[in-house]
Amino acid sequence: METPPASLTRMLEAWNENEPAKVRDHLEACLLPDVVFIDPSISLVGIDAFEANVHATHRRLPGGIYSRTTVVDSHNNLHRYGWAIHRDGELVLPGFDVTETNDEGRVVRVLGFFGPLRDLE
Repeated sequence: METPPASLTRMLEAWNENEPAKVRDHLEACLLPDVVFIDPSISLVGIDAFEANVHATHRRLPGGIYSRTTVVDSHNNLHRYGWAIHRDGELVLPGFDVTETNDEGRVVRVLGFFGPLRDLE
């Protein structure tokens, strides 16, 4: 198991940044310019589109707090981890991501999933 790269923490910091002008600084430190981001609500390519998504999400969910809820399980530059969004102490959305990084630890791709995995019935 690999040690997760610092870029995962920096990406989380971008989601929690209260000053819109500073979001880009976080993203440029951790993402590749042609990063791919896919979740159930959006599919985008590029750091500009990623930044726009962060700002749009902040407008839709003001006061949201984004946190990692599990350890990061890593191998071969792939990292999976749980996350949650809370607002006013209430859970808004849980989920998990599978994030790919390059050999330098910068984020290449984020595949996000909303909600918990369900058990087979």
